Amino acid sequence: MAETGDRSSVALQQGRHSVRPPPRNGYGVYVHSNSFFRYEGEWKGGKKHGHGKLLFKDGSYYEGEFMDGEITGEGYQHWAWSGNTYSGQFVLGEPQGHGIMKYKAGGHYEGELSHGLREGQGFLEDQDGQVYQGSFHDNKRHGRGQMVFKNGDKYEGDWVRDQRQGHGVLCCADGSTYEGQWHSDVFSGLGTLAHCSGVTYCGMFINGHPAAQAKKIVILGPEVLEVVKGSSFTLNVQLQQDDGEVAKSESGRILKVSAGVRYVQLPAFSEVSFFKVDEEHMETLIQTPFGFQCISYPLSTPVSWGLEPRSTVKNTRADLLSRRDSEPVLDSGAFHCQENTPSDQPVRRLEPCCPAACQRVEHGCADFVDVLLGPPPPGMQPFLFLSDKVEKAGNQPQGGQSPPEVLPTAQEPPEGTRPDGTTAESATAAYLGEYVLMICDVTTPPFLGHRLPTAFKHLRLLAQGDGQWPHVPEDDPEALS
Repeated sequence: MAETGDRSSVALQQGRHSVRPPPRNGYGVYVHSNSFFRYEGEWKGGKKHGHGKLLFKDGSYYEGEFMDGEITGEGYQHWAWSGNTYSGQFVLGEPQGHGIMKYKAGGHYEGELSHGLREGQGFLEDQDGQVYQGSFHDNKRHGRGQMVFKNGDKYEGDWVRDQRQGHGVLCCADGSTYEGQWHSDVFSGLGTLAHCSGVTYCGMFINGHPAAQAKKIVILGPEVLEVVKGSSFTLNVQLQQDDGEVAKSESGRILKVSAGVRYVQLPAFSEVSFFKVDEEHMETLIQTPFGFQCISYPLSTPVSWGLEPRSTVKNTRADLLSRRDSEPVLDSGAFHCQENTPSDQPVRRLEPCCPAACQRVEHGCADFVDVLLGPPPPGMQPFLFLSDKVEKAGNQPQGGQSPPEVLPTAQEPPEGTRPDGTTAESATAAYLGEYVLMICDVTTPPFLGHRLPTAFKHLRLLAQGDGQWPHVPEDDPEALS
């Protein structure tokens, strides 16, 4: 037992002698009593002062200037637990002043700091290459700043605690721009959106969406538009909100006018023109809201309708930076070219898409002037029941009797007298009958990812001269069904 006690006493004395006081002046090495810190460098008055290196037991270290025993001045610090490094100014052991913080996950910050946090003006690049340059407060983007997102979008304006709030300009990579008020990182308040399709909206935004956006296309006028054969007509069109108000805040949508003729299979006879369509030219029937189907029919549209080339939305702001910033602040997919093309579009159409049949909306309104139904296209053979044949057939019993004689008019001369003495219709004019006018939203890419539903107008082509709808025999009520 005595031997054991003697050994313990010797070890204790040796331990006491190993704890030495720090050097007074000059260069020296000192290990703190807890053995967590080890300092080697310059001393003054028994305190770390000048240039030195402080090592931590976990592998972290600081190397740089010391003043009166504190880390103060220019230096470099490495944190083993995070892998981050900082090079710059320190005050009382914390990064403060100007410096560069590099993050192990990627990216870096260069600018002003206070108590180890981003504070003041700085430049932040994250691991995805996104860039923010501007004002910081409490480690967050706060104040005026510019940001380039990884998708190429650029924002310049006000920030509040890492969110866009106040006034700002967003320039999207697809060419769309928004300038106006923001709140909680989305459009909110008065602003102007210029979409890459050429559509502009100037007005109020709520939670990132236009408050007075167009929801439908409306063709003004009577429920059934009656037009004398061979006469042109005008279509007045409005874009309306859900409440029926004109969407005056919106301009630039491209609307296309097209027509269809009622698809009819007459039971026996009728004075109304109908068409026989070759099977090879047959297309998908168009559903209408009027209780019948139609097939497309050509229109004659003025050459003067040609649209001006769509101007490209220019970015009037200077290019922010060559690199780009961090947190995914905005899901701006709605402002990029996202076109939803229906998969059930008919393969064949008798009427090709013609730019001259389009008009651009101005403040929610558009006019299609001097529209004229064209002649029947190839593959569509119009037949007309002659009135004298109808009269002769009118007294004949229906059962087991052949229908009245019909004359194919598509193969006759444009104008002139038929062999039976009747006058042939002009091949350049449409035939009497029921038609449908359609106004489609063909804006490309679709504004905010969606197109407006197609608008329909029922049109009747009346006989020239008397302006009356052709008579349908009372004993044949299904002649127009």
